[in-house]
Amino acid sequence: MTLLTVAAMASPSGPASVAVSAKDPARDLPEVSIATLHRYYREHRYSATEVVHWYLDRIHRYNGIYRAIETVFDQDALAAAAAVDAALAQGQTPTGALWGVPMVIKANTSIAGTVTSAGWSGYTLPAHALIAPQDAPIVRRLKAAGAILLGHTNMPDLANSDTNRSSAFGRTGNAYDPRYSPGGSSGGTVTSVSGNLALLGNGTDTGNSIRMPAATSALIGVFPTRGLVSIAGIAPLDWLLDNTGPIARSVEDAAIALSVMAGEDAEDPVTLGSASQAQPGPYTRYLDPNALRGKRFGVPAFVLQGIGIPFHGVPAYIPEATAVARQVAAALPLQTATRRVFEQSLNELRAQGATIVSVDALDASFARTASRIATYPYVREGTDRFLAAYGPTAYHSVAAYEQVTGQRGFEAVTGEESANRDFDAIHLTQAQIASDPAFDANVRLPRAHTLKLYNEALDRLHLDGLVYPAIQMPPMDESLPQDGRLSEGPHSATGWVNMIGVPAVVVVGVPYANGLPFGLEFSARRWHDGDLLGWAYAYEQATHHRHAPTLVTEGLISGAP
Repeated sequence: MTLLTVAAMASPSGPASVAVSAKDPARDLPEVSIATLHRYYREHRYSATEVVHWYLDRIHRYNGIYRAIETVFDQDALAAAAAVDAALAQGQTPTGALWGVPMVIKANTSIAGTVTSAGWSGYTLPAHALIAPQDAPIVRRLKAAGAILLGHTNMPDLANSDTNRSSAFGRTGNAYDPRYSPGGSSGGTVTSVSGNLALLGNGTDTGNSIRMPAATSALIGVFPTRGLVSIAGIAPLDWLLDNTGPIARSVEDAAIALSVMAGEDAEDPVTLGSASQAQPGPYTRYLDPNALRGKRFGVPAFVLQGIGIPFHGVPAYIPEATAVARQVAAALPLQTATRRVFEQSLNELRAQGATIVSVDALDASFARTASRIATYPYVREGTDRFLAAYGPTAYHSVAAYEQVTGQRGFEAVTGEESANRDFDAIHLTQAQIASDPAFDANVRLPRAHTLKLYNEALDRLHLDGLVYPAIQMPPMDESLPQDGRLSEGPHSATGWVNMIGVPAVVVVGVPYANGLPFGLEFSARRWHDGDLLGWAYAYEQATHHRHAPTLVTEGLISGAP
């Protein structure tokens, strides 16, 4: 006898009792969308408290294996859910776009009263933890829209890795197989969202860190036009390359979240004036299943050729021979398995009415120009600015942190990481943007020139955007060495997007032969974020490549730090 039959027999009230008893969280809540969840709430099929309990139960069941969420906000999440339920009980339907939506926040994003570890044990020291004095602006926006925050997600130390291994919380496993890497540095968020430990999350991206992890985990990852969303209150890796955006299981959910996150913010001057330049929200207005018809997309030659662009770039005064050697060392060949699924995904685009052309103009010369956008001399200034506004009372700068704690700051964000500081016998020194006469030559001029080359290539070939692999190789099995050493990947060749600040989105492409996900990435002209989401939506609706992973309670790799 089914539960439905028992409920109908037990009460003469008929349909109302049947409707309530017919709910099945194991059926209804995995892969649930924002729109469907809101319908469940309005129909009183589920309370927000029931939904949050369901997510928290999954987190506590699986987090020991996957280590996706560093800090779980059980009490705060349940209190927020109770407030939603109280409003509904009084006949009030909340109006925020994310009301009652359980989501996660990356651990470098400040939430008032919680530790902003940014994955680094140095920010979790007893008595010296980096406890945020206020919410980051995007957190304020998400809370104002009604989102329920479930926790802070794990990430590599200060986002400085393509895998997700943290000194604060250990290693995160891929939702599709915990032996495999989810990528970094938003690996905790992607495993949470893909594994149905949360409905939605935010990621940050300095070179690929929203898009590449989304590609490993069958998710949508949005890198907005730089300046559309504020990055204030986010512990920086490189504030001249950093960005933040939504990570979701569907393009529609990503569009809803981006509509909430976008907006001007005085704390992030790059956002000022964005309202007059950006395509207007809400971004769901651009979601058209026929959006690919008649569109032209270019495949950039340098990505397929694996031509490298060094992370943080090479300053103008570094000799050309040294710059070329650094670029050669940064090369990332496109592996055969990835080329195969990329070409299959392109065929699906063609089937939807899109034209695909090769963009030979975006070749090694373009990569060389982009390589001269040199941001590393200014990373310490970004860290100092973050600590000044979002650090704890005891320290508001790197120098104060080192004095109070008696230990060095994290080298990657203080300008002392040798891999990025040293060019043969030349050692970069840190500078302040406002007083550095070399800033124009290091950043402003090469950035403007590279963006000009990008736009000219689109104009010359009458292209709407570019399309390319979001990842150069399949996700890595981290139970095995990678190139003879501990896994540092997988890797992508998409950091040029950060260097010029154009928008990009990853959508779920044709999967690899072993069933692991592959991500297809689109980029567009600056401020055309709506068009970008429209293309992703049309591809998603035509292909439906995402399938939910089955999580396990035992793993082959210890995730402990």
